[in-house]
Amino acid sequence: FQSPAAPFAIVPAQRPFLSGFFMAKPKDEFDLLIIGGGLVGLTLAIAMDRAGLSCAIVDRQTPAHTLEPDFDGRTCAIAFGSRLLLEALDIWPNMAEAAGPILDIRVSDGSSGFFLHYDHRDVGDQPFGHIVENRVIRHALYKAFEGCTRARLFAPAELETIDFGEKRVRARLKDGRELTAGLAVAADGRRSALRDMAGIRVDEWQYNQTAIVCTVAHEKPHLGIAQERFLAAGPFAILPMAPQSASDTESAPAHPHRSSIVWTERTKLAPALMGLGEEGFGRELARRFGDYLGELKVIGPRWSYPLSLQHARSYIGPRLALIGDCAHAIHPISGQGLNLGLRDVAALAEVVADAHRLERDIGADEVLKRYQGWRRFDVLVLMAVTDGLNRLFSNDIAPIRLARDIGLGLVNRSGPLKKIFMRHAMGNVGDLPRLMQGRPL
Repeated sequence: FQSPAAPFAIVPAQRPFLSGFFMAKPKDEFDLLIIGGGLVGLTLAIAMDRAGLSCAIVDRQTPAHTLEPDFDGRTCAIAFGSRLLLEALDIWPNMAEAAGPILDIRVSDGSSGFFLHYDHRDVGDQPFGHIVENRVIRHALYKAFEGCTRARLFAPAELETIDFGEKRVRARLKDGRELTAGLAVAADGRRSALRDMAGIRVDEWQYNQTAIVCTVAHEKPHLGIAQERFLAAGPFAILPMAPQSASDTESAPAHPHRSSIVWTERTKLAPALMGLGEEGFGRELARRFGDYLGELKVIGPRWSYPLSLQHARSYIGPRLALIGDCAHAIHPISGQGLNLGLRDVAALAEVVADAHRLERDIGADEVLKRYQGWRRFDVLVLMAVTDGLNRLFSNDIAPIRLARDIGLGLVNRSGPLKKIFMRHAMGNVGDLPRLMQGRPL
């Protein structure tokens, strides 16, 4: 993977980037107004363009800035179902070579001999998913966005006011530009300004945990095995990445064996760990990582992120839909955060595309209620599972530790139950939108 400085020319906010052209519509009128041009917001814009609807995307950051190596060091687990969506939208080919397949998953409880092992061959011939760097995903999205003929990106730009009218949404940006649309979509993250403007409240609580994220090179190959180790402070994930070639980075040599680390630590201890020098940090990491992959070396910067659970009391409002972290944010224990957001995209894109095809109002209450009804149960179930697992395993109480170890062993020996969990990990459960099945809108 080789990322250019920017996938297209960046222009000032008062002259936003224009992809394609519009037929019989004033420049300030769109079908959808998407606030937030991150991974979820851009995916929705591409999906809507494929379905024949026009979109305005408003984002604070320019694409060039979001592609800088220091902007975001995280990786995402792209589940098999999410990969089908990205393939259907012609996004996946732009990231496939830089995606590390997850062939096996091993879940263990500290130093206990009990563990849970998933082998992808037990449910088919496809990987459970792929580990992809966020920067790589952004680059792939921008490349796909270049082919859109009905989408327009306003960046850097910021929403100032919005009016949810009976028939149209009318928004004013801080640079004075005014935009109208039939439907507004909040995709601007956990601290969503649009959600606040709409008066939608959220329930939130802190985990008193911080995720420390970095990439390590190691001596031996990971063989596509993702490790989730439950330690007293929280889960410690070792996620298989694709090899890094010399062309991927300005700093040679290449690293053929890489893994992404998502290290959950108590918030009070995280600053001290982040403040350690390279040698000290490496020692602390190796204590938790082990030596099964040989000698380790941290490559690139480290990042840390406070962890919390957040859930919007409603995913919809008058001519408004919430998607991604704006609607729900969960613990990264299962690596399902982005996958939930992409399922939001698939569901919303389908109900909007169906309404458009039938010449109905895409912002009508019945359309938005269908979206919320489709997504809310899936989110609440996964939210409860991830929260429960984190609370169950993030302690060192002997009776609880014994019970959960026995549980891991029992599940590992139960073939049918394991297959259900494996299909969940792949995103192949429930009433799937067409895009999650690899079908066009």
